[in-house]
Amino acid sequence: MSSIPSVEGKAATAPQNRLTKLIRLLGPGIIAVLSWLGAGDLITSSVAGANYGYAMMWVLAVSLLLRYLIVNIIARFQLCNNQGMTILQGYAQLHPVFAWFMLGYALLMGHLMNAYMIKGAGEALAMLLRIDYPLLCSMAVVLAVWMLVGRNIYAMIEGVMKVLLAVMTLAFLALAVMSGPDVAGIVKGTIGFSIPADEGVHGALLVAVSVIGAVAGSVANFVHPYVMREKGWVGPQHKRIQRNDLLFAVFVGIVINLAIWIVGAEILRPNGIEVKTLGDLGKALELFFGPIGWYIFFVGVFATLFASISGKTTAFPMLITDAFQHVQPERRARYGKEFHNDPMHKWFMLFILVTPLVWSIPGMPDFVTLTIGVSALNIIGLPVISLGLLIMSNQKSLLGKAYRNNWFENIALAFATGLALWVAFQLAMDLVA
Repeated sequence: MSSIPSVEGKAATAPQNRLTKLIRLLGPGIIAVLSWLGAGDLITSSVAGANYGYAMMWVLAVSLLLRYLIVNIIARFQLCNNQGMTILQGYAQLHPVFAWFMLGYALLMGHLMNAYMIKGAGEALAMLLRIDYPLLCSMAVVLAVWMLVGRNIYAMIEGVMKVLLAVMTLAFLALAVMSGPDVAGIVKGTIGFSIPADEGVHGALLVAVSVIGAVAGSVANFVHPYVMREKGWVGPQHKRIQRNDLLFAVFVGIVINLAIWIVGAEILRPNGIEVKTLGDLGKALELFFGPIGWYIFFVGVFATLFASISGKTTAFPMLITDAFQHVQPERRARYGKEFHNDPMHKWFMLFILVTPLVWSIPGMPDFVTLTIGVSALNIIGLPVISLGLLIMSNQKSLLGKAYRNNWFENIALAFATGLALWVAFQLAMDLVA
């Protein structure tokens, strides 16, 4: 006679089963966070905090809100449109020029974003190994990533990213709490809406544009729907779990960005440390934890950058291949809907992984300058992305009333378009002057 599980046994295992299920389902958000949270957030937030304290905290708050709204609308469109379109197909049906734009923009930014990630990972590895060959270390990183993402091991990448995200979040959060953040200063900076006078090597406007570009305007925001597709989230029935997953990802992003900013404002700035190299940022942990803090920082930075490179190299070729198949529609008919079946998918992957090594050659811009410059360039694509999204996410022919934008989302997208145009104009005027 078979035994019947006791009520106590069921009660004991239920929470564990729910927790296991939750961890297993939180996949696309984790991949997205690691794709978002590379050197862009690490450097722009730390430079902003170290140079300007909390004066520009409003830039981070606005950028994070726009990131959530933009990515949620992108994901909702892909899940809920009545023709099963990918987000790229949604743009392309507005006008063929969108496919051409996304192809060129994704190739350029995939190359440049991996450029500073690979450069930073190489420098971190060289520091850890105590060798003066960062280019060689960058080459080793590229080879390791290729061996990792060139095979069908998505589950392994996802698991590693979950662990790295948890460790990184706890480390920065602990340091931020230990530094004794000025809560009143954070609130004042969040509602202040001001651009302070320039301090240090990188001007206030450039840093503000870099934060907006790295957070709200990043083409990496398009990674999320493609990773959703890999996870099997393909219809309106996945809308709720997608939204909860994204909320979790954005919450973690808020915690990490805020912690990094606090470290810059409360540790680096009072000690007169300007972030010009990775080593400057590492001094924050060294000041609090001694020599072990230095190792914790560089191990964490290397792991974060390596994971982010892996995430970009996994997801960006999907976006690029999708755009390429819209430019040449006969390829989709030939190879089907699985992007990796198209031979160009592997070549795109090689392009965004190998060509960025040129930026690691001695004499090229330093890591911090390259990171801030590339993050600022993201602002170029934001007007096109937000304007196109504003139009297609209100199309009655593709989306039911429940899935179209509400008034707040429409205002936010219009604001994002205007903000991007304004800061791009201001930056151009600043450069001309």
